[in-house]
Amino acid sequence: MTSTEETAARADDPLAHRVQRRGDLRIYLGAAPGVGKTCAMLGEAHRRLERGTDVVAAVVESHGRKKVGELIKGIEVIPPHYISYRGTMFPELDIEAVLRRKPEVALVDEYAHSNIPGSTNEKRWQDIETLLDAGITVISTLNIQHLESLNDVVAQITGVEQRETVPDEIVRKAAQIELVDITPEALRRRLAHGNVYPSERIDAALTNYFRTGNLTALREIALLWLADQVDAALAKYRADKNITDTWEARERVVVAVTGGPESETLVRRASRIASKSSAQLMVVHVARGDGLSGASPREMGKVRELAASLGASVHVVVGDEVPTALLDFARETNATQLVLGSSRRSRWASVFSEGIGAATINNSGKIDVHMVTHEQANRGLPFSSISPRARQVVSWLAALTLPWAILAITSRWLDPTLDVGGKTAIFFAGVIAVALFGGVAPAVLAGLLSGALLVYFHTEPRNSFAVASPSNALTIVILLGVAMGIAVLVDAAASRAREARRAGQEAELLSLFAASVLRGADLNTLLERVREAYSQRAVCLVRDVDGHPEVVAGVGVNPCTKVDSADTAVKVGDEEFWLLMSGRGLTGRDRRVLSVVATQAAGLVKRGELAQEASKVQSLAEADELRRLLLSALGHDLRTPLTAAKAAVSSLRAEDVWFSPEDTSELLATVEESLDQLTLLVANLLDSSRLAAGVVKPELTEVYLEEVVQRALVGIGGRSTMFGRGNLDRVKVEVGGTIAMGDAGLLERVLSNLIDNALRYAPGSVVRINAGQVGSRVLINVVDEGPGVSKGAAEQMFQPFQRLGDFDTTTGLGLGLSVAKGFVEAMDGTVTASDTPGGGLTIVVDLAAPDHGRGDDEERRP
Repeated sequence: MTSTEETAARADDPLAHRVQRRGDLRIYLGAAPGVGKTCAMLGEAHRRLERGTDVVAAVVESHGRKKVGELIKGIEVIPPHYISYRGTMFPELDIEAVLRRKPEVALVDEYAHSNIPGSTNEKRWQDIETLLDAGITVISTLNIQHLESLNDVVAQITGVEQRETVPDEIVRKAAQIELVDITPEALRRRLAHGNVYPSERIDAALTNYFRTGNLTALREIALLWLADQVDAALAKYRADKNITDTWEARERVVVAVTGGPESETLVRRASRIASKSSAQLMVVHVARGDGLSGASPREMGKVRELAASLGASVHVVVGDEVPTALLDFARETNATQLVLGSSRRSRWASVFSEGIGAATINNSGKIDVHMVTHEQANRGLPFSSISPRARQVVSWLAALTLPWAILAITSRWLDPTLDVGGKTAIFFAGVIAVALFGGVAPAVLAGLLSGALLVYFHTEPRNSFAVASPSNALTIVILLGVAMGIAVLVDAAASRAREARRAGQEAELLSLFAASVLRGADLNTLLERVREAYSQRAVCLVRDVDGHPEVVAGVGVNPCTKVDSADTAVKVGDEEFWLLMSGRGLTGRDRRVLSVVATQAAGLVKRGELAQEASKVQSLAEADELRRLLLSALGHDLRTPLTAAKAAVSSLRAEDVWFSPEDTSELLATVEESLDQLTLLVANLLDSSRLAAGVVKPELTEVYLEEVVQRALVGIGGRSTMFGRGNLDRVKVEVGGTIAMGDAGLLERVLSNLIDNALRYAPGSVVRINAGQVGSRVLINVVDEGPGVSKGAAEQMFQPFQRLGDFDTTTGLGLGLSVAKGFVEAMDGTVTASDTPGGGLTIVVDLAAPDHGRGDDEERRP
């Protein structure tokens, strides 16, 4: 087909215009398997079909469930594409067939599915991305345990690690995420009725993964994860629409602290307010940009400890105007309530300024403001804490009014007793007072006004600006000149004090960021601290790789990725890293702090890279050491049984030697013993490698120790009597009806290795196995009366390739006890060794006891 024909074909195709637009993704998120995700997806498909939407089923996994089979009727099904793998045909999503069909909506079940090797993509969600790029809307399903960020948490709760995971950021891009959830009791009933799994799997599922506690925890995790996504979506919508009004979608309480002695009182009071409405509590401290008020590190440390104990988060923001900074933070976090402390200023100070509390209330809008009284209220603030605006107003008022006040005093009461020099000294004191409070400019005004009043009212001739005596004029000029000089010195000292306070503010911020790093904060947490402190829309760290910017980490809404597009760009010394910020412009003083933070962020990146390299080197060193030990052990331990078996077989095949039936039986026994020894060595090697790889995942159930011990003895008896340790008559079992929580198969291997070890190293000794419950634990003892072990060797004997100092090189690789220890620890237990009273060795296995106090028969194995 020519290009012209293709263009005409696309023009005739009514669906062609949709290809240019990316399709929408809708995900039904399940709290657990069996909650009804696939049924919900099919129900949505039928609703869309009724509205005339073109819907096809690309992949729908019924797993033999009748209800799913019934719901899929009436929906067009696109046959799967079969792929051969290891001699078996597997069905997979046929992407090409769906693209050729070009439906409006495609149903693709199991979003986290891993495709069979040989497929176009490794994961099904990657297949779905292809369909979305083609303009096809996709409806899919996903369970909460398949999210990458929650995989380890779910594995810890359920004991089952999911290998099929999806990155959270991919799921967050979905246009819609709908939670499918039912109560744990309802799901267990659905399971018991055979609506989820076949009948042969029901009992195992109910007693393992689908326990009530597991389902409750999974339900909570799903709700919390979805709540976070809803919160993030709301924040993005507000940012995109430039909405600054508070939406009371979720209660949030912000408490402002100064770091003063009243801070702990405010946090406790705010915590009580938040607890009444189950609200999130945030503690915020405003670091003044002018540096006029600094928090005591000791007091802020106490505030952080208290906030942590109350489950609150601590935030620091920068702002010259405290009310504005507080309200900006509250609106950005969508807070509904703001808690402030009563002003510590004295009552007269309110004449000149309304104060932080009043200004915050006047501009709070829909945010409720709580004013909390405390012991420090109305005690007054130090002179340095008065705001620059208030000081400016007061100083100019003093410059205008103080000379007139001095004139009134000198004219009414002091005129008859003081000469011009005395009156000049009083005016001089007034100018110095103005200079001390307001600086040079108000002092100049006060000096000029004082000189004019002094000349006009107190020098001869009076009521005239003429001066009869030159000495009086000189006195006035000198005194006022000295006042001006003092004002200049005071202004310089005040300027240095302001710089020192600003440096203190910078030090406070640097301490905040450094403390985050020292407390183990990751790169994203550090960048979030920066974004929050400077009220930025987004912050990201970019690395220059071969002339191309590469985003290392970013926080906020739509972080910029290029230096030219950033509102603020701060480079690290070598220019390999750039800290890019989107938001209000920052001052040079802020850039100095951010330069240090950028260096810290770059250091975190490089430290992480070095840690990865060190981990690789350590892993290689450990692997090399393990290889060396393994080769050293194999050098003799595998050769010995092979040599014995070879010699016995060669003797039997010799044609020049006649063996009696007894001799032949003995040689065959040697062959059998050697092969049994090799089998045991290989089994221990395989178990050791499984433990090292972390693939041992026990299923803990109630285990009757009598049954497990007997199976272990049968296994030992099934092997030959090599090394003369097969006389099981020496084993005395006294475990009674004791029950422990463990994996029956792993525990059998543990006891087999421990009993085998006792029979081997304590020849002729009785080996006793007893057990009993102590509190919530079950102790299993394997006791022998042999030679025991030397002092300090009890821990060493559980290490791989250890045979009590390697003196014995004829009885194996030394892996039996190491494997036993690994299996016990995998079952959340411990194994220890101690001396048997009177001589010998006692090995104790400590496992959990069944919890029979719950009263739930469905939680216990019958």
